[in-house]
Amino acid sequence: MTKNVYDVLTERGILKQASHPEEIRELLGKEKVTFYIGFDPTADSLHIGHYVPLIVMAHMQRAGHKPIALLGGGTAMVGDPSGKTEMRRMLTVEELDYNAARFKAQMSRIIDFSDDKAILVNNAEWIRSLNFLDFMRDIGVHFSVNHMLAAECYKQRLETGLSFFEMSYMLMQSYDFLVLNRKYGCTFQVGGDDQWSNMLGGMDLIRKKERKNAYCFTTALLTTKEGKKMGKTEKGALWLDKNKCSVFDFYQYWRNVDDADVKMCLSMLTFLPMEQINELCSVSGAALNEAKKVLAFTLTEQVHGTEEATKAQEAAMALFAGGGDISNMPTLRLNEAEIEESGLRVVDLLVMSGLCKSKSDARRMIESGAVFADDVKVSDFAEAIQESKLKDGVIIRKGKKSFVRVLKA
Repeated sequence: MTKNVYDVLTERGILKQASHPEEIRELLGKEKVTFYIGFDPTADSLHIGHYVPLIVMAHMQRAGHKPIALLGGGTAMVGDPSGKTEMRRMLTVEELDYNAARFKAQMSRIIDFSDDKAILVNNAEWIRSLNFLDFMRDIGVHFSVNHMLAAECYKQRLETGLSFFEMSYMLMQSYDFLVLNRKYGCTFQVGGDDQWSNMLGGMDLIRKKERKNAYCFTTALLTTKEGKKMGKTEKGALWLDKNKCSVFDFYQYWRNVDDADVKMCLSMLTFLPMEQINELCSVSGAALNEAKKVLAFTLTEQVHGTEEATKAQEAAMALFAGGGDISNMPTLRLNEAEIEESGLRVVDLLVMSGLCKSKSDARRMIESGAVFADDVKVSDFAEAIQESKLKDGVIIRKGKKSFVRVLKA
């Protein structure tokens, strides 16, 4: 018998809060519901923080429910203050539309948009044309400022300052839910736990305006055991676009995840059966490396495909286990002008490859004994690589986990 998706999400540690737990579980078990998850296109790629909602969308779709992926081309013009200590940078309409167009390709790796099995809509369609007075008379009257200020997403901003502009975000997101309810019969909203207040606003708005039942539940945020957000690397966010975060770096992030977080990552980010996950994580110490390898390969395969995951795995084997294909590791290819300008100094190559943020950062790394060229420690700031070695490539390593192969273009 197929498990109720509510139980699946609970068992995997994904489901966090639900507006009407028993009612929602019953509905998801006996009816095919239409639900939505929103994604504000504030960058030109999704990152790993978006992946838990995508996984939920996939679990729900596989259980027979219909997802709406809502791109926030309208709400992103305001900017969600949740979890932010200051106002977000305001993006142009052109930037938002470009970003939104790039999201669908990434979503399509795990969401089936064919034959109307899932819907992709952009709230720019109804948000950008709103008339302020009409909107406030129709929607704004249903929101209590006292109640809004008590919401967690606003409360933490009161000391640093909260603009009315940002405060309108809750009204906009709630209006989204109402529009989707009217257009597509959408009765559920799902989102990260930091969206709880906004989601309750939308649910209550439908119940007031339409006299219909509406529901919402939140997903756990992807955090370490210490409560820190996952997905931050030395080079920045863990993007799903391989041009912003290389497949090798993506793979290595999960291969090196903390022992305490392996089971949580496998449960929340992959579709592997819990029986297999429990077995993989029933060990400790070095034996847990197998679970980390499975996590790294499975998640990289989900995001980038089997071929790219295999290349990343082989590159890791070449570096750490003395086997595999070294050609698949991150590579810096230098043309004649770059060779001449850099003088092939290791300090410059560390910055050009992205292993270090600046020359001063590179010098600190060399000073601390953390930089190697072909496994030989670099101790002199002025040390340079011989150009003749670029034919076969020189591997520059920072610490134990960051590598780049330098070649002549």
